Amino acid sequence: GYKGRTRELAKTALYRQLEACLGIPSARMISEYGMSELSSQAYDGRLNAEDPCLRARCVPPLNPARHFRFPPWARCQIIVPETGKEANEGEAGLIQVFDLANVWSVMAVQTEDLGQRLSGGIDFLGRAANAEARGCSLMPET
Repeated sequence: GYKGRTRELAKTALYRQLEACLGIPSARMISEYGMSELSSQAYDGRLNAEDPCLRARCVPPLNPARHFRFPPWARCQIIVPETGKEANEGEAGLIQVFDLANVWSVMAVQTEDLGQRLSGGIDFLGRAANAEARGCSLMPET
């Protein structure tokens, strides 16, 4: 993302621009959520849900919406910051990721990213208010 540095651009607008410049239909674009502290990433499952070859082999089952899903060895929880308890479906909270692929590293990461759990996966909503800007692209600024 832009990390709030240069501009804000809605994902749908970004997809339209990429489609116009590269000629790739937005239905064939895949979004990813990850960080260097994790060994696993979450991907939106839209492409796989439209591909009959991949749909037949995919575990967990895919959904046609653009919700993100981690692989089976990683779990994402949405936490209510005031209570530290797991949020109800559809309720916004902070993202926690437990990644069993993180051998010789931390098992879980508590982020300041906001998300909400939906029946088909996770929607990422951006950074929490007043959260410190994070990301590999910001390293040269320090």
